[in-house]
Amino acid sequence: MDKLHGAIAVGRLAEISPRNSARTAADQGAASAAEGPDESLESWQEPGPYDAAGRLGSWEERRAAGKAVRGRVPREAHAEWQPPADRPDPVSTLLASNAGRQGELLPLRMERMAASPFGFLRGSAAVMAWDLAHTPTTGVPVVLAGDAHLSNFGLYGTPQREVVFDLNDFDETTVGPWEWDLKRLLASVSVVARENEYPARQRRRAVMDCVRAYRENAARLQSMGVMDIWYQHAFPGAKHSLVKWELKAHDVFEQAVLHAQQNTSERLLPRVAQKEADGHWRFVAEPPTLTRVDDATAAAVVASLTEYVETLTPERRFMMKRYGVADVAHRVVGVGSVGTRAYLVLLFGAGAADPLFLQVKEALRPALAGLVPALPSHLSHEGRRVVFGQRFLQASSDVLLGWTSIADRPFYVRQMRNMKGSLPLESLAWGAFHSYSWACGALLARAHARTGDIAKIAGYCGNSKALDRALVDFAEAYADQTERDHAALVAAIKQGRVEAARKAEPGSAEKRETGKLAEPWQRPNTHA
Repeated sequence: MDKLHGAIAVGRLAEISPRNSARTAADQGAASAAEGPDESLESWQEPGPYDAAGRLGSWEERRAAGKAVRGRVPREAHAEWQPPADRPDPVSTLLASNAGRQGELLPLRMERMAASPFGFLRGSAAVMAWDLAHTPTTGVPVVLAGDAHLSNFGLYGTPQREVVFDLNDFDETTVGPWEWDLKRLLASVSVVARENEYPARQRRRAVMDCVRAYRENAARLQSMGVMDIWYQHAFPGAKHSLVKWELKAHDVFEQAVLHAQQNTSERLLPRVAQKEADGHWRFVAEPPTLTRVDDATAAAVVASLTEYVETLTPERRFMMKRYGVADVAHRVVGVGSVGTRAYLVLLFGAGAADPLFLQVKEALRPALAGLVPALPSHLSHEGRRVVFGQRFLQASSDVLLGWTSIADRPFYVRQMRNMKGSLPLESLAWGAFHSYSWACGALLARAHARTGDIAKIAGYCGNSKALDRALVDFAEAYADQTERDHAALVAAIKQGRVEAARKAEPGSAEKRETGKLAEPWQRPNTHA
């Protein structure tokens, strides 16, 4: 990727300390990004053709370089979060992020965000993006997920039809400092733990162990071969997997895997569509989640598949020619994505027993755009950016992942039902939540190792708990900030400044999105 997409030149800042102005640091970093190359880049991160004489350097050398970064950005510096005096109003930031979305769905988006502080956090990537850019920064670049909160990890099927656990949302992917992903993840751990009413001690432990999982896995990966890192997968419950699962949480993940294995196009078909008298299959509307589209929109979506298929590899283009389109609908997804144009396409291959659902989802400008160096021109198509980010970060990606355009708007395309699964965070018992948080931290380190210098990151993190303790304090402080921002949104709705669909109930956003309540085995029975 072009200078790892310009590299994060905030790494050139040498003046950061726990008491320095974060705004000054971010402004200087943005300026240095535009001035020229970042001398902290390794040769393999530079743009240009393959260099047969290139040298990665020993992991010991790179770890030492990462340790040296502590001299200008002490690990303790990450503990503080105090909103700068010029911090934008979070509600104004949210309203600005609605630009370009479907206006009729914005009240639904605001309702889902107002349902709970975690709902707010999920939908407010733009708010936290500004905040992260005004915190002390190491400047060690990776391809970021950009929105690595707890709900953006999950289960899905590999091309070999095995279920793996990994990152699963890349709408906000770009290039930036590795710790920005980690901080967003940790903030979400603290926020969800509060909503689940875990005691403060357990809440801090969950955050602490999430950091520790990232740090320890980075140390494990630092001396590993390049190909070995890229082969790393996380198989839920496996004894020799990338992540470890607590015995008391094993059954929870095992049940989640069983549900994911059943989450296929064949099972989805009778739930969302029906065969009509003329023999054709049509979607059954269920507003506001699933709605019909007019003929012109359906035709535009179908026409866009021609461009999409050309972004696949030759053998997959050949495979796709065997599928024909039966129907198109609009489907509301997620919390932060509500208001984006997201279409569901039903196709059939070898008859009615061979359905395929494709999601054609609009890709918007990432929240971190403008706060990090611009991506190269070949990634100016936002759908292509999302696809590239997913392929870099996931151990195995959807074989039908591609991109297209509709009416000059960028979209990406993926399978809608690909043995995908998740855990209802609001219903997890403490042991399962703790294991899940640990697993997310470990997986994030593996994802970053694929494009970043994991030895340098491991060197910065170190072997002590210094970074762990600092980031626990950050997560607690930012969870407080999230609760204040959420309260501001709720107040704005009551005042009529923001329109919401209807009064939200705690936890309703996730329940409406999944369309189901927690299974009995997922419900908490103790906080011990």
